[in-house]
Amino acid sequence: MPAKDIYHDAVKNALIKDGWTIIADPYFLQYEDAELYADLFVKKALLAEQEGRKIVVEIKSFISPSPMRDFENALGQYILYRDILKLASKNYKIYLAIRDTVFDTFFQRKSIQAVVKLQQIEFIVFNNEREEITLWRN
Repeated sequence: MPAKDIYHDAVKNALIKDGWTIIADPYFLQYEDAELYADLFVKKALLAEQEGRKIVVEIKSFISPSPMRDFENALGQYILYRDILKLASKNYKIYLAIRDTVFDTFFQRKSIQAVVKLQQIEFIVFNNEREEITLWRN
């Protein structure tokens, strides 16, 4: 089983505060011979839906000396998990969870915004000190 990201508990607590229920920690993804683990699988009850909404969350810290290298790794993992979910006929959206400070700096670069738009990356932006979600970005 993979090691947890350093902000794993902060994101988990932020989601719980936001009304989400943790279903799996980590979430096992499987398709054919591929076996992977995303960080969280969560659900939120919606008044209009009996089943509620379920999403997969992959948490990334962006703490290495090279945020571009962190982005390369996060992007590859995000796309791989998104595609495995589709291939396995799991109709769950996947969100990349990143700190607000990283979103407000690195993710405001024009090149990064262009890639994010092209790849249709969905985000949960969180404040790790307050353990709160500050932004959902689709």
